[in-house]
Amino acid sequence: MPAPVAGTGSAAAGKMTAYLRIATAELKAKDSYWTAREIAGQPALWRATGRAVAAGRGALDDWLRPLLTRADLRIVLTGAGSSAFIGETLAPWLRGRLRRRVEAIGSTELVAAPAQYLAEDLPTLLISFARSGDSPESLAAIELADQMLGECHHLLLTCNPDGGLAGAAEGRADRFCLLLPDGAHDQSFAMTGSFSSMLTACASIFTPDAEQLEQAARLAETLIAEQAAAVRELAQGDFTRLVTLGAGSLLGAAREIALKCLELSAGRVVALADSPLGFRHGPKSVVDQATLIVQLCSADPSAAAYDRDLYHELIRDDRAFAVVALTARRLGARIAPDDIWLSLPCLVYGQMLAFYKALALGVAADNPCPGGQVNRVVQGVRIYPYRPDVSDPAPAA
Repeated sequence: MPAPVAGTGSAAAGKMTAYLRIATAELKAKDSYWTAREIAGQPALWRATGRAVAAGRGALDDWLRPLLTRADLRIVLTGAGSSAFIGETLAPWLRGRLRRRVEAIGSTELVAAPAQYLAEDLPTLLISFARSGDSPESLAAIELADQMLGECHHLLLTCNPDGGLAGAAEGRADRFCLLLPDGAHDQSFAMTGSFSSMLTACASIFTPDAEQLEQAARLAETLIAEQAAAVRELAQGDFTRLVTLGAGSLLGAAREIALKCLELSAGRVVALADSPLGFRHGPKSVVDQATLIVQLCSADPSAAAYDRDLYHELIRDDRAFAVVALTARRLGARIAPDDIWLSLPCLVYGQMLAFYKALALGVAADNPCPGGQVNRVVQGVRIYPYRPDVSDPAPAA
């Protein structure tokens, strides 16, 4: 159970009675208990994830080191849905830090058009992210990569010890599975702790920084304890559109926040994500009095200059419902954070916003789509065998 958060409620018999300033009984009555608990529990989960990576460092390094000495190694980060956005958040960061080829390709894209994404037969490290490990695309992406590439190694990061992805590494020297700590396997519909803990795990594997991880956890704890009421008040406002903006690694995080608000509002808040510079090239036309804009502002000075310019432009335009700039200073950072670590408290802010918006709309956060049109683990996906020598007609109308 996550550690108590200051200001979220009283404790009885040593047990937490509230999450995100809402009593457990009320959360359960509104079918929103797990989402609130899992959002609030992330700082402790990140610390546990850092310890898990450190404990497994020897085996990880023994497996990775021979691969990372290869100058021709291609690293591909993959996953479906939110898990794809983990890769999109990490890829720019790892590319810059490792000084090598790192790409993010959603398994949903890779499975649909493998010849377009796996055309180069290079030695490849495929890093797969999956909460349950049971999404059809997650397993199919692994098999396709093995089918189409002469040499492919797999690093599997998953939250479910009983999932298909965890089992895919058994008895295979070319596959390494890192299971996330207990608590990372979300019970709620939307990925929260699972997303941020897999992001933390991969960053800790390739660019470990215990000091920045701890700062990120403390920033998130302070955010939950001191700004929850303000975020809830904002979420109760009359906006039906959300725009999230970020550059580099923060663009992937912005996309995840947009998806969270879309999911938890059951589609009643339409969300769009873009980069600060890209936003002016057409997407900015979406802004009206029902549009909330949340900027994930980079701590990198060159990127931050573009964030500031757009923020001041949006304020001058005076068309949006509100503009929120999430800067390292606003979040209370004491040391200059790298954007990959800054993304963690930004994600918590976005998750809280989405959660409180669901409550304001009367949507059950733990199950925002009870009709089953969208499911916690995707359903209805049929995987077709890849046969490059067979011409398939277009689907019948």
